[in-house]
Amino acid sequence: MAELINLTTFADTRGNLTVIERVIPFTIKRIFYIYGVDDSVRGGHRHKTTIQAAICLKGSCKIFNNTGQEEQEFTLNSASQCLILQPGDWHKMYDFEDGTILMILASEHFDPDDYIYESYLPAV
Repeated sequence: MAELINLTTFADTRGNLTVIERVIPFTIKRIFYIYGVDDSVRGGHRHKTTIQAAICLKGSCKIFNNTGQEEQEFTLNSASQCLILQPGDWHKMYDFEDGTILMILASEHFDPDDYIYESYLPAV
């Protein structure tokens, strides 16, 4: 099941500094970011082994998650929030505000065989 965590942020008159240290529950092997998205839906898959952490660095977007047992919708709109997606969490990202930058930290290197595109039936 996906989990939203708050990242430690230090704020003062000079601005904000957010720390990603000892809070991500895996070793980071891949980092990528999504930006310049129109009204398209991104994602639409789950993984066999990869755990992901999604952080909206700028702007906002929504992430729908389906565990096969429960459906959740998250709005990411703060660089101090991190959404942890477990293997098996079928997810899609959408409603990207203009200028949004969504960064993803992943526990595994890219492997096309790790992706499962079939969604679960809607939770009841």
